[in-house]
Amino acid sequence: MFTNYVKIAFRNLWKNRVYSGINVFGLAVGLATCLLIALYVADELSYDRHHERANRIYRFVHRTQWDGGDMNVAITSAPYAAALKQMYPEIEQTVRVFREGGGIIQAGQTKLNADDIVFADASLFKVFTHPFLAGDPNTALSKPQSIVLTNDLATRLFGSATNALGKTVLFENNFPNLVTGVIDDVPANSHLTFSAIRSLKADYTSGWQDFTLYTYLLLKADRSGAAPDPAKLSAKFPAFYKRYVKPEMGDVKYTITLQPLTSIHLHSNLDYEIGPNGNSQTVLVFSLIGGLILLLAGINYMNLATARSIIRIREVGVRQAIGSGRSQLAGLFLTETLLLTVVATSVGVLLAYAALPIFNQLTGKSLSIWRFGVGYSLLAVLGFALLTGLLSGTYPAVFLSGSRTVAALRGQLGNQAGTLRFRKLLVTGQFVVTVALIAASGIIYQQLRYTLTKDLGFNKEQVLTVHLHNEQTRTQLPAMKAQLLGSSVINGVAAASNPIGVNSLGSSGYFFEVDGKMTQSTRMTKTLQVDADFLPTMEIKLVQGRNFSEANPADRANAILVNESLVKAIGWQNPLGKRVKFFTKDGPAERRVVGVVRDFHTHSLQHKIEPLALQLPPSPDEQDNLYINVRAGQTRAALALIEKTYRQFEPGSVFDYQFLDQNFAKQYATEQKQSQLLLIFTALAILIACLGLFGLTTFMAEQRTKEIGVRKVLGASVTSIVALLSKDFLKLVLVAIVIASPLANYAMTKWLNTFAYKITPGWDVFALAGILAIGIALITVSFQSIRAALTNPVKSLRSE
Repeated sequence: MFTNYVKIAFRNLWKNRVYSGINVFGLAVGLATCLLIALYVADELSYDRHHERANRIYRFVHRTQWDGGDMNVAITSAPYAAALKQMYPEIEQTVRVFREGGGIIQAGQTKLNADDIVFADASLFKVFTHPFLAGDPNTALSKPQSIVLTNDLATRLFGSATNALGKTVLFENNFPNLVTGVIDDVPANSHLTFSAIRSLKADYTSGWQDFTLYTYLLLKADRSGAAPDPAKLSAKFPAFYKRYVKPEMGDVKYTITLQPLTSIHLHSNLDYEIGPNGNSQTVLVFSLIGGLILLLAGINYMNLATARSIIRIREVGVRQAIGSGRSQLAGLFLTETLLLTVVATSVGVLLAYAALPIFNQLTGKSLSIWRFGVGYSLLAVLGFALLTGLLSGTYPAVFLSGSRTVAALRGQLGNQAGTLRFRKLLVTGQFVVTVALIAASGIIYQQLRYTLTKDLGFNKEQVLTVHLHNEQTRTQLPAMKAQLLGSSVINGVAAASNPIGVNSLGSSGYFFEVDGKMTQSTRMTKTLQVDADFLPTMEIKLVQGRNFSEANPADRANAILVNESLVKAIGWQNPLGKRVKFFTKDGPAERRVVGVVRDFHTHSLQHKIEPLALQLPPSPDEQDNLYINVRAGQTRAALALIEKTYRQFEPGSVFDYQFLDQNFAKQYATEQKQSQLLLIFTALAILIACLGLFGLTTFMAEQRTKEIGVRKVLGASVTSIVALLSKDFLKLVLVAIVIASPLANYAMTKWLNTFAYKITPGWDVFALAGILAIGIALITVSFQSIRAALTNPVKSLRSE
C-alpha cells in the first residue's frame, strides 16, 4: 500500500511540476534558514563547555555602588586570588589571567606581532583544560619567564610543536622566554582565547584597587563528586568585604558575584570583559526568527495545497466512490507531503551548505554543516523532514479527505468560509512577521548610522594611533615629535597611555575634595595619562581652566584635568583648585584640578561617558601610544612619513597603526553583522510571505472563476477585477501593519536600551515598513489577479 502511495504521489508531483517546484523551493529556503540558525545557536550555547571541570569553574567579579555612581567590572586586583583561597576552604584552586602579555615576538629570524598573549598563574592548567602536545602541564608555567605556545603559533615560529619545546623566544627589549609547552589551539567557542601564555610571577601583587586582571575559581566538588552550590559560598562574601575591601574603598555598597564559566559568553556584559561576548537575547531572537521562517514555509505549503484542492477534489470523489476510506485518503496526501518535504529537505541542506561560507563570514564563526557528526546530523535532518511533513501536511490531508463523495464528484468543496478565514489568518501572521522584520531592519540601520556619525567630542576622522613597543623609543619622543611636525602633512602629535575607542581604559579609586574635606570612600574613575599636546591634537575643548604645560615641570606631580561628567558626579560648583587623592605603586599621591575638559567619548556608544581623570605620565615608559593628527587629503603622504619616522626610531618593530574612527567602528561590528543577517532574514521572510500570498490568491481566483466570467460579460474591466481580488488582501496587510508596529517598537526599544546613546524610533520607520509591505503584497496579488481577469469568460462560464 505504501509503495503505491509513493508512486501516486510521485506521479502527481511530477504532473504539477510548477506547483511542486514552488512548494519545494519555499520549504527548502525555510529549512536551510532554520538549519543555519540552529548551527549558530548551538555554537553560542557551547561556549567553554569543552573544559573538563567547567561545571565547577567560576569567574570572580564585583559591583560597587555609591551616591551618584557605580562600578560593574569583570577585572580584579592581584591580591584577591590568594586572599579568597586562604579565607574559603570551598575553593580548590585559583588562577589569575592578565591579558597584556602580547607584542612583537621573535624566534631566530622569524618576527611577528602577537597581541593575544596573556600572563597567567602556574595553576592555569589545573583549572582549565588545554591538551598538551609537548611539555608537562604541571610544571609548564612554574618558573619565571616561561611561555606555553598554541600549536598555531609554535608552527609559525618553529615549524612544528616538537621543534618549539625548549627554544627561546624574545619579546620587546630582547626579553627572553623559554618555551616549556605547546598546547592545542584554543577552541573558537571559548570566551578566553590566546595564542600563548606567559608565566605570571607567583608573588606578583598590586594595590587592592589596581584592577588589571581576571580571577577564576575552581570550587571543590562535594563528596558525591557533584558540582558545588556557589550560593552557599556567595553568602559568606560579606565577611571578605569587611576584612579586605572596606579598609581600602570605604563604606560603599559592595557585591561579589560568582559567574559560572559557561554563562559568561551569553550572560555577562560588564566593563572590561576579556573579549567580545555574545548576547542571550540575540540567540533567542535568531531562534525565534528561524522557527518563524520555518513556520511560514509550512503555512505556505498548506495554503498552496488547499489552493489546488479544486483540481484534486474530483480525484477524491472517485477514490471515495470506489471504496477508499478517509484514513486511506489522508495517508495518500500525507505520503505526498512527506515525499515533497524529503526532497525539500535535501535541497535545503544543499542550500545551507552552499550558503554556509557567507553565513560564517557574517557571523564571524567557522561553523560546519556536520558539527554534530555525520550520523547525528543525518538523523536530525531526517527527523526534521518527517516532523515538518507531518505538521504542514496534516491540515490539507484532513481537509481534502473530509469532502463528501457526491459534492466531490461534482467538483464542489462546499462551504469553506471557516477554512478561508483560517488561511487569511495565516497570511496575516506571515505579514506581521514581515512588517516587524522590515521595521527592525530600518531601526537598526538608523542606530548604526547614528553611532558612526555622532560627534564624539574630538576629531576622530583624521587621527591615528601608533603603538611604541620599545621603552627606549619612548624616551626619544620629543625628537620623534619634532621630526613629524616638521612636515606640513601633520597637524599635531601627542602621546598617551592607551588608545581610545577600544573599550580598555583603566580605572582607579580616587578621593575628592568636597566642602574642604576629602571623601571617606573612593570613587572608581576612568584614568588616561596624556601629555600636554593631547588636547590640541585631538581638538578637545577646555571648558574651564588651563591645559597641562610642558613649561611647568610641577604639573607632572601636582596637576590633573577632569571631564564634565566627573564635575557633575562630585557636585563641584567651582572645580578649579580642588584636591584629588589616589594611590600609586610608590604610595599616596595628591593633585589639584587645573582644568575641565569637554566630555568626549573614550568608549563606544553602548557605554555612557563616565567620570575621567587626565594625568601627565609619571615616566616616559607610560606614554606608549602616539596620537597623530593627519592633514585632510594628505593621508597617503602622512602614512609614508609616519612609517619612515617610526622605523628610524624603532627599527625592527612591526609598524601598525589604527585610525580612531576605525577603532570605534569595530565596537559595532557585532551589531553590523546582526543587521546584515536580519536584512537577509527579512528578505527570506518576504519571499516566503509572497509565496503564501500567491497561494491564497490562486485559491480565491479559482473559487471566483464563474463570478469573474459573469462580471466580464457584464462589462467589468481588468482593472476593476484586479481591484476586486486585491482589496481583501490589502485589508489583511493593513491589519498586519497595525499588529506588527507596536510589537516591533517594543522589541527594538529593548535592543536600543543596550546603547547609552541612541535614536528614538519615529513613525516614519513603521510607515515605510507598511508601505513596503503593501507594495510587495500588491505586486504578488496583481500577478495572479491580472491572469484571472484576462481569462476568456467563455471558459469560465461553459457548462460542466
